[in-house]
Amino acid sequence: MADAGPYIPCEDFLQFQEHLKSMRSIDDKIIYALNTSVPTKSFKGQINATDTCKRLYEDMSKSYSERDNAIRKCISEVSGHVRTCKAARDKDPDDLQAIKNLRNTQAKLRLMQSELNIEEVVKERSIKVFHEKCRNHFIPKTSAGAEL
Repeated sequence: MADAGPYIPCEDFLQFQEHLKSMRSIDDKIIYALNTSVPTKSFKGQINATDTCKRLYEDMSKSYSERDNAIRKCISEVSGHVRTCKAARDKDPDDLQAIKNLRNTQAKLRLMQSELNIEEVVKERSIKVFHEKCRNHFIPKTSAGAEL
């Protein structure tokens, strides 16, 4: 199967979380990747640390962008569902199912929005480790002073 970019389901929050978890695997493995790919002083001549750090940085950047886009896509999609549920509730304020659907959809939206905060924490942790290991080998060029 060709990689057509990450698919992330927005309807089922548990599936949404599972997909994010798998997309975050680069962050979960960053310390290991850095320890095995950035040489210590005794092995400095055997591995090109600059290329290794650059490649890892590019992988991390791509991963962050894909995850951010996926989360925002789902937030947008679920926001549309919230509007639909609100319209249904407004049409019949006594419809208990419409009220329940609205509350459930709003709760899912809040959980998805909280994933943006989680994403920032994961990203900050990984960037910190990256800079600790790669600062002497590769300094990424950033636009307008922003990192990753």
